[in-house]
Amino acid sequence: MAQLPRDARERVIVAIDALREQPLAGSPLKGGLRGLRRQRVGDYRILYELLDEELVILVVRVAHRRESYHRR
Repeated sequence: MAQLPRDARERVIVAIDALREQPLAGSPLKGGLRGLRRQRVGDYRILYELLDEELVILVVRVAHRRESYHRR
């Protein structure tokens, strides 16, 4: 996240914090990314996984929308 522009980084942090209250706010993904959810923040996407048993939100990736769904 350190590579994100400052304003985008601040919005992403606020969005991640909001996921604590509403973890299902993001949309579920399909295909090769099944099991992950997506939260949109302007031109950036937060990809995350819910670990229900522990009530943990695992942020997998934060990237620009053109790069967010590519596998590494």
